[in-house]
Amino acid sequence: MNILEYAMDVDKDVSEIINLCKELGINKNKEEDFLTDEEITILDNEIDSLKENLNPDYELDEELEEKVSNLVSSIDIDLDEDTKFEKIGKQESQKQTNVKINKGNNKFNKNNNNSSKAKFLKGKKEIYKHRDKLMTNQEEDDVIVYDDNMTVGHLADKLSVTPSEIIKKLFNLGIMATINQEINYDTCEMIVIDYDKKLKKEEQTNKANFEEYEIVDREEDLEYRPPVITIMGHVDHGKTTLLDTIRKTNVASGEAGGITQAIGAYQVEVNGKKITFIDTPGHEAFTEMRSRGASVTDIVVLIVAANDGIMPQTKEAIDHAKAAGVPIVVAINKIDLPEANPERVLTELTENGLIPEAYGGDVVVCNISAKKGIGVNELLETLTLISEMRELKANPNRYATGTVLEARSDNKVGSVVSLLVQSGTLRIGDPVVIGTSYGKIRSLKDDKGNNITMAGPSTPVEITGINELPTAGDKFMAFETEKEARNVSEQRKLKSHNKDTNRSGMSLDDLYSLVKDGAKEINVILKTDVKGSEEAVRKSLEKINLDGVRVNVIRSGVGTITESDVKLGSASNAIIIGFNVRPNGKTTELAKEANVEIRLYNIIYKVVEDMEAAIKGMLDPVYEEKILGEAEVRQIFKFSKIGNIAGCHVTSGVIKNGSDARIIRDGIVIYTSKIASLQREKDQVKEVNSGYDCGLTILDYQDIREGDIIEVFMNVEVK
Repeated sequence: MNILEYAMDVDKDVSEIINLCKELGINKNKEEDFLTDEEITILDNEIDSLKENLNPDYELDEELEEKVSNLVSSIDIDLDEDTKFEKIGKQESQKQTNVKINKGNNKFNKNNNNSSKAKFLKGKKEIYKHRDKLMTNQEEDDVIVYDDNMTVGHLADKLSVTPSEIIKKLFNLGIMATINQEINYDTCEMIVIDYDKKLKKEEQTNKANFEEYEIVDREEDLEYRPPVITIMGHVDHGKTTLLDTIRKTNVASGEAGGITQAIGAYQVEVNGKKITFIDTPGHEAFTEMRSRGASVTDIVVLIVAANDGIMPQTKEAIDHAKAAGVPIVVAINKIDLPEANPERVLTELTENGLIPEAYGGDVVVCNISAKKGIGVNELLETLTLISEMRELKANPNRYATGTVLEARSDNKVGSVVSLLVQSGTLRIGDPVVIGTSYGKIRSLKDDKGNNITMAGPSTPVEITGINELPTAGDKFMAFETEKEARNVSEQRKLKSHNKDTNRSGMSLDDLYSLVKDGAKEINVILKTDVKGSEEAVRKSLEKINLDGVRVNVIRSGVGTITESDVKLGSASNAIIIGFNVRPNGKTTELAKEANVEIRLYNIIYKVVEDMEAAIKGMLDPVYEEKILGEAEVRQIFKFSKIGNIAGCHVTSGVIKNGSDARIIRDGIVIYTSKIASLQREKDQVKEVNSGYDCGLTILDYQDIREGDIIEVFMNVEVK
């Protein structure tokens, strides 16, 4: 089309298009001048990029923050204090402020509101001023990271140039490309050199796929942080009632049957020091977070009812707490009941691998009555003492990082996310990345529902402003700009398409490489048919000691393999061994999804033999199928002595005499056998390559038809 037709097509003036052509180096001066396809592509991309830049992301800069701070002190509008700062900032930046200032009557209380806002501004500026100290692994200025699926637009963004400029350079190299077209490494490198920069592949850079920042805190920057306590135990043993007593509020009464309905996190103060509690609906949520790489707990409080003792869920909670590798404090609850028997609980704890201090062990046990408040203060003091001994510290003066505890969708405000800040300080207006989602914090509330402007380490908060709903256990991090947060989010989404980030677990094949990397313990979950088998197999496994590597049975029991076993295996990188038991189909599917290997045996020495062989790297070889070639049957020749001979044309690869072969008809495998004979013209041959005709017979199979596909394959050993 000519210039006039193109201008009408994109709804622009002819003069605009002619000027754009001049800017892009396209030699067109009149409306009747014709444009080539390549020139139209370049113009299209330039116009698209101009549209994108019409509404740049709004970001507060320091100069604007000072203006807003001064403005806040002299005006009064009916807005929530936490959102006022942001809304005024947007109005000021867009020159749309139309607020009448009345210095005599409308002033904020400077001692209250301005002091907190000024503290907010000062703290935020202070953190962002020292950005280079907060994050290591920043990309070098002269290095561009080449990502998989790099597009023209993506490269232009990294080089801070327009896509049309890159398209023009590609055109000069003889490559026609659009803004969304992928370009290979060599081509990228040629473009990048023009800008005096270097191109490196992802694995060559310090920052892996822009996925995470590695933050190294200096010892002098670390300060005391409150401990994070997780309460676990059997249902109805008093977890929520204990928390209820600690908080002096009635949480349990508003919940169905007194069962905790969702993850909650609460902060209390004991003797001037804060403690953060996480109340979980059973150990599944705890394990789910661990399986996703989240480590949020410093101490586990295991609550056991004095009248019931150790129950099945209590045993599972013990297994999960042990696998997490954190200190366990046992709270024996309901000691006020007539049928309470704390001594029996101590004995059962010992039987389950938790040796109380009264029996010479290292597990602290507190007798309490959560309902009446007996012994609760002693429990809190114990938790404070243990946390002081562990010297829990974090750096509050940097970008906030932490973990998602829970997320829900609200019709009015969108995604509402409960976070635990683990390091740094989170503030109103901070751009954050959570998993693959991102956003700018619009509201920040503490565990009591109060609006706050900032939250330090070990503080549970509820935020809004996230574009998508994240998952419990997702990590989050705050960034300086929303653009940077969006880039990280997009990179994570790209990566999640190519790789399932939730896969964890362990297989016997992984053991050898694990041992080579210096692992000294192999985690195993054991399930057997009877108690005698459990004890025998467990003892046999625990006797294994090869090159200093031992087997650690983190859970053993009688009965079939359950979904709970798979979840624990996923969280703890454990192998599940079943002895004379089999999992059901649902459990097997879950194990495949979680990449947890289930090995089934009925002979004890075979279990030990396989574990030892795995540790030594001597497992039996695994074979993988390799397709050698395909041939299409074009004609059938019938001979009374030989049978049917298939006249074929080799369409791909090579057909080898004696190789395994399968006959495929209409996409369905009809028969699998071997090539019995292979002939080219009148000669017997060993193989026939692609593009040639041949005659062949299939061992023990005569019903070959025209149009059948003969696929030849072989099994290759995988080292």
